[in-house]
Amino acid sequence: MSGAPVVVVGAGPVGLTAALLLARRGLPVLVLERHPAPYRSPRAVHLDDEALRALADAGVVEEFLRISRPARGLRLLDGRARVLAEFGRAAGAGRHGWPQASMFHQPDLEDLLRAAVDAEPLVRVEVGAEVTGLAVDGDGVTVRGADRSVPASAVLGCDGANSTVRRLIGARMRDLGRADRWLVVDLRADGPLPVWPGVHQVCDPARAATFMPVAGDRYRLEARLAPGERAADLPLASLLAPFGADRAQVLRSSEYVYRAQVADRWRAGRVLLAGDAAHLTPPFIGQGLGLGLRDAHQVAWKLAAVLAGAAGDTLLDTHQAERAPHARSLIRLAGVLGALMTGGGRAAGVVRRGVLAGVTRIPAAAALATDSRTPPLRPGPLVERSGPAGRRLAGTLLPRAQVAVDGRRCPVDDVLGTGTAVLGRAGNGLVVHAAGRRIEVTDVDGGLAGWLGSARSVVVRPDRIIRSAE
Repeated sequence: MSGAPVVVVGAGPVGLTAALLLARRGLPVLVLERHPAPYRSPRAVHLDDEALRALADAGVVEEFLRISRPARGLRLLDGRARVLAEFGRAAGAGRHGWPQASMFHQPDLEDLLRAAVDAEPLVRVEVGAEVTGLAVDGDGVTVRGADRSVPASAVLGCDGANSTVRRLIGARMRDLGRADRWLVVDLRADGPLPVWPGVHQVCDPARAATFMPVAGDRYRLEARLAPGERAADLPLASLLAPFGADRAQVLRSSEYVYRAQVADRWRAGRVLLAGDAAHLTPPFIGQGLGLGLRDAHQVAWKLAAVLAGAAGDTLLDTHQAERAPHARSLIRLAGVLGALMTGGGRAAGVVRRGVLAGVTRIPAAAALATDSRTPPLRPGPLVERSGPAGRRLAGTLLPRAQVAVDGRRCPVDDVLGTGTAVLGRAGNGLVVHAAGRRIEVTDVDGGLAGWLGSARSVVVRPDRIIRSAE
């Protein structure tokens, strides 16, 4: 449907980020949100630096850094709040130029995304607009609502765990593990609490719990509920006391069911799923929203290429082929780590203490606990993992290293542009081939040369994923 907008269903962080990414590629976007006002309670609280690439390309990462706080690592505690192991992170920036992990208050993120969307002339948001039907044809989609129909060039379903779009395309969620009931308590303190500035995981099979500073004066406690147990039965004050939070103001206390699921179908014609509409993950590695932002980042350029006529619709087949295995791997990892940290009985707790004492004495093993890198994408039409360099680098994310061009310092992303580019060695330096230009760059900190290793060059996709290397 020539001239019709891309319709994004859902105005949460994934939907709004997708709208900004599409608009930055020149596409008109209509965001339909069924709720009349934003949901003000926090849900997600963590993003890693890989996921921030999506916010950077959407033009809001600097604003995000102002509302977030670096997370200093992970501390594992026993049932009496004694430290079993501590995996700390350095205070400085990681390989992408930002903290490896950031904590934030989700309504603050949604506010800054909404402000950016409101300032973007190519994006329009309609609230109180519920989608009731979809009619898919060869070159577009008709989106039906309660009182009108809207023509769309494509539809991106970012409408959450109870996705209407997922139901309308006949997709179903497939379980990767059992559901887990937790009490989620959001708190506000009068002043800074005397607590370590990282995530605290209570590894007590009798009462697994997580406590974390979020941002500003906000904190969160999550505690697993036993079968048949009600949230009102939990001794909340005693759970908060080890962290000095027993006098903090309770902003929200509600039961939440964490699920481990991936949709069996992510696409019907030009209707695609992203975020919680496509996958749900346990909380243990904090990847729920990060997975959704990766979906949006990796599908936006593909959709733009198809709608511009630069690629056929078969390019959209790579969305599920790339994102679903990546989501499954992280969801399964979250389940395994959750079981290792909180599962078993009293005997498991004794074994856990001994194993963790050994792990913390091995620097390489301890570093894995705080490494923000996620698994590479699987080989496919857009990931060519051949040869030693390709097997090592293809499917991974290019570091957002600092470079200099004609004496001006900037992130390498600024040199790569918005399309596919080639980064390679040239004598003792590096050169970028992008948009028909050859640009010599200085590797300011040596990060790119070290990352390239023995590789001579890499092909970088628009989403900064390495397509191939040699």
